[in-house]
Amino acid sequence: MRPVTIAPSLLSSDFAAFGEAARACERAGAEYLHFDIMDGAFVPNITFGPGVVQALRGHSKAVFDVHLMIEHPDRWIEAFAEAGADIITIHAEACIHLQRALSQIRGAGARAGLSLNPATPLDVLDYILDDLDLLLIMTVNPGFGGQHFIPAMLPKIEQARQKLDRAPRWVDLEVDGGIASNTATDVVRAGANVLVAGSSVFGHPDGPATGVAALREAASAA
Repeated sequence: MRPVTIAPSLLSSDFAAFGEAARACERAGAEYLHFDIMDGAFVPNITFGPGVVQALRGHSKAVFDVHLMIEHPDRWIEAFAEAGADIITIHAEACIHLQRALSQIRGAGARAGLSLNPATPLDVLDYILDDLDLLLIMTVNPGFGGQHFIPAMLPKIEQARQKLDRAPRWVDLEVDGGIASNTATDVVRAGANVLVAGSSVFGHPDGPATGVAALREAASAA
């Protein structure tokens, strides 16, 4: 098991102060910044596009973890890679030619991630393990921040880690949705090593630095 990585989700930050939010997370020791890209079609919300990623690239040295919750994600891979994305994650449910899209991400110079909604089975992994650098298990239904963690996802995380361990190389296992100090320990014990957190970081009463520290402490307890 690798050390746990913290990926604050900018979806829960102040949109008028993205630069400061990015810098605050980096000062707090967060290794990644997570960008939730929503199109109002695949999920019932609209957020931001590659222009925001590009604008923030000069404000942070963190790994830019871009999660495309959009239809036809293959049309946007190059744009987000050029904007500065280090990891580009697409949804199995939104992509017809999945293996080709994952190869396209690597061809654009980014790490290739795949996300699965809560009700999506893990069977799809059997055919694309060689093409993955990261698997993202959604522990809420995507579209909005501030949702509660779905406990039924814990065995799915465990099963996903078992499958990923059969890959020819290490594949990170990321979780997103309801991740806070009261859930982080369980998901790390289940096999996750990248924690996406929005509300518990940016909504922490003592600020994002304390939110990141609380997640780190909970993960260490695992």
